[in-house]
Amino acid sequence: MLGKSKLIIVFIAIFLITGVAPWVVSPYIVGVITMAFYFSVFVMSWDLLFGYSGEVNFGPTFQIGTGAYVTALLNLNTSLPIGICIIGGTVASIIAGLVLVAPALRLRGPYFGLITLVSVFLLGEMITIFAQYTGGEIGISIPAIITTNQITNFYLAWGFSAISAIAMTIIANSPLGLILQASAQDPQEAESLKFNITKYKILAFSVSALFSGLSGALLVIYLGTVSVSLVVSIAVVLQIIISAIIGGRRTIIGPVLGAFFIILLRQWLQPLEQLSYAVVSILGLIVLMLLPDGLISIFVGKR
Repeated sequence: MLGKSKLIIVFIAIFLITGVAPWVVSPYIVGVITMAFYFSVFVMSWDLLFGYSGEVNFGPTFQIGTGAYVTALLNLNTSLPIGICIIGGTVASIIAGLVLVAPALRLRGPYFGLITLVSVFLLGEMITIFAQYTGGEIGISIPAIITTNQITNFYLAWGFSAISAIAMTIIANSPLGLILQASAQDPQEAESLKFNITKYKILAFSVSALFSGLSGALLVIYLGTVSVSLVVSIAVVLQIIISAIIGGRRTIIGPVLGAFFIILLRQWLQPLEQLSYAVVSILGLIVLMLLPDGLISIFVGKR
């Protein structure tokens, strides 16, 4: 187990260093880092479920996309305040995830992963079918955004990411996190101790869906637009999974490093257009071969 004190130091260092970004880098880079903060919450949420419970989740963008699209549609078609739209999107993300995916947690083997993957395709198809409302593949723009001030937007994302990291770290080190780890390592032994494994996994999935949906909702309000390629596509799923593994799964903080690595690398490789996805994947594999425990091992050592 990685030293908790070292992880805390890494956490503080990440957020202190990035916290001064608006004053030392260009506005463009500030915008990229702002996106990276929201993306880091996507990755941390995935790590909370897969890293600790061992359930292979191929559908994190189902929760992210649901939260994003419901928030956008509420904002576009109602006169509700932004805050209510964000809450509505987050709640919809949790409910949709539980209704469609949570029953699969009772299954063993690859079935859970398969259902989560199918949920992404299902959401994408629903968005296409109801294109008159969702904008289809093109997406939709919304009338309201949190603020036009770039520095304010940056610190909102910075604070949200930091609070999310603290909350998920506390959860991961709580009895819930310990039970999830025990169930991943030896489910029969955990069940013999009278733990309701399914109940705890559903709870973990709900927490993961909450942060994923909320981050998706906030991202849409920040950008003022939502599309399949932004929050639903399989390409986004792969980026989330690669980020968590590269950063160092089952650490919560490691995925933040992985998220920044992937987002900044994607921006650097942007001239390559679609080829950039392949290059990012290859470089990710190289990093993983050199650092099997992820980027976090550079700072806290091997697990």
